[in-house]
Amino acid sequence: MPTLSTENSSLSGETRRSLLLYNAFFPFVLLFLLPGFLLRMIRRGKYRHKFGQRFGIYSSRVRDRIAAREWVWIHAVSVGEVFIAQKIARQLKSTRRNLNVVLSTTTSTGLALARSSAPDWMEVIYNPLDFPLFTKRALNLIGPTQIILVEAEVWPNLVSEAKQRGIPLALVNARLSPRSERRFHQFRFLTGPIFRLLDSVCVQEPEDVARWNSLGVDDTKIHLTGSIKFDPDAPVESREEEFRALLAPLGVQAETPVLLAGSTHPGEETLLGQIFLELRKTVPGLFLIIAPRHVERTRAILDSLRSLGLSPLLRTALSDPIPPGIDCLLIDTTGELRHWYHLGTVLFVGKSLAAVGGQNPVEAVAAAKPVLFGPHMENFSAVVRVLLRRQAAIQVQDAEGLRREVARLLGDVDLRAWMAINAHAVLDRHAGATARTVALLNAALSESGKRPGP
Repeated sequence: MPTLSTENSSLSGETRRSLLLYNAFFPFVLLFLLPGFLLRMIRRGKYRHKFGQRFGIYSSRVRDRIAAREWVWIHAVSVGEVFIAQKIARQLKSTRRNLNVVLSTTTSTGLALARSSAPDWMEVIYNPLDFPLFTKRALNLIGPTQIILVEAEVWPNLVSEAKQRGIPLALVNARLSPRSERRFHQFRFLTGPIFRLLDSVCVQEPEDVARWNSLGVDDTKIHLTGSIKFDPDAPVESREEEFRALLAPLGVQAETPVLLAGSTHPGEETLLGQIFLELRKTVPGLFLIIAPRHVERTRAILDSLRSLGLSPLLRTALSDPIPPGIDCLLIDTTGELRHWYHLGTVLFVGKSLAAVGGQNPVEAVAAAKPVLFGPHMENFSAVVRVLLRRQAAIQVQDAEGLRREVARLLGDVDLRAWMAINAHAVLDRHAGATARTVALLNAALSESGKRPGP
């Protein structure tokens, strides 16, 4: 097992210049983003909760609890990354019996999900804004023995301050969208010195090694571990049976054909409603489930679907008396999508047809169901290439292409089964990614002179 370098040294002049420029521009960027941030806070409400934590200000309860233990700090930006962080934390706990984890997140949805299932050895907080005063406050309180960043969360002040304190730093399940990679290359004089502070970068695909190396990370610090999201190890308990029971009053049984769309964005719900109405003419009993990326859009989506003549029902209303004629379920909860995916006959991944960038298709593929997405999957191009090459997913170019492929899949049980087999083959390539990552994390901690513990 290769080990990870964790030598403690002062920052180079190149790194200090990068930080100086970054911190000079950070307040202006923050001011530019502030109106949108405040708008989201007002609209979602939840952003007001624990607001002081974003500035490194914590309640006495949090301070007392953290001060009494030794912690590993894992940072994950939102819901998808929180799932990865939880898998890592559980695997770490199996190797370090006395482990305590501070799990930080950036979004209110990520915080709510993490808190809803946090064990007693985990404290969930908001990540502080990446400004020296705030990051130092957080580090002074937590005093982590190790910091683990998930996917793309390399914050310059947090990383540099941790490096100066001799805290081992790892970026796990590292992900680069083409857009981010282009920007990092354009500003490599700023980003390169920061990336070089990382003690390890655990990447998902072989081609990722060269990509991170080109951004300034020493190739001896880059480790091919596979994708933790694809890793079938450390499974989470399935809620399929529970959710099937919820659908039963709607007349949706195991054999009912279901078109399920996850992480949809504005405009896609209307397109899906239109496609559903067209397909229902030839597919008796077809049912539609939509899980939007942002639940605060629920009211607008309901209005849109009703204007098409559909009769949607909210997931949170499933315990109420069910009105007749419901043909669509709208998921207005968070953290459940990966479980709902198992109930679909055909799955569509949103932000890919009427929006740009795409959403991560991994959870859909893990359900071993046929997966479709639109032309705009730029943020997950590496994963998409693998899925298409292995014929584990289908990419369509427009709404008509989506309608055509959904119809084909609904009518061909053998094709659906074949795609499920291909999906399993993709997952198998990444089997053990979590364990490999944790082994590297434990090796890094031991090499740094800190004991992982029993």
